[in-house]
Amino acid sequence: MNAVIRTRIVKVGNSQGIRIPKPLLEQSGIDTEVEIEVNGDHLIVRRASCVRTGWNEAFARMAELQDDVLLDDVDTTSWDKVEWEW
Repeated sequence: MNAVIRTRIVKVGNSQGIRIPKPLLEQSGIDTEVEIEVNGDHLIVRRASCVRTGWNEAFARMAELQDDVLLDDVDTTSWDKVEWEW
């Protein structure tokens, strides 16, 4: 379905919005969160990307390459050595 659908801007509280027909939502895969971008005189609405996509694979690869060490030197104090229970 590549039809152009005309709709109106409606008042939603102090903001404005548009109603997106169900077939367009189904076709796009949009269900809960979206990202909106302005590109010239176009608004681009797309499904929000998962922020941590690929992290598990990246961490596994880092572990394989032994690249998963802390970058900061940890300076312990006498309190850390005596008082803190690890």
